[in-house]
Amino acid sequence: MFTVTFWRAAAERAVKTGAQSVLTAYFVGDVALNAFQADWVNMGGIGLGGVTLSILTSLASGYKDGNPSATNAEVTK
Repeated sequence: MFTVTFWRAAAERAVKTGAQSVLTAYFVGDVALNAFQADWVNMGGIGLGGVTLSILTSLASGYKDGNPSATNAEVTK
């Protein structure tokens, strides 16, 4: 958990989760994202929420064996 490799994997996962959170919030149903009318503050908050939850999940998963993957599907060295 205290390695650069752990934090690289956790950061990559967090960025992906943040992007997925924003896309999920704005593309559910028939809503299309209009970049000129989008509420960028809310989008940032939603994305940051996803990033935060992802980092916390990686920390909880890495606590036992230093691997940010909960199921050890991804092995870091």
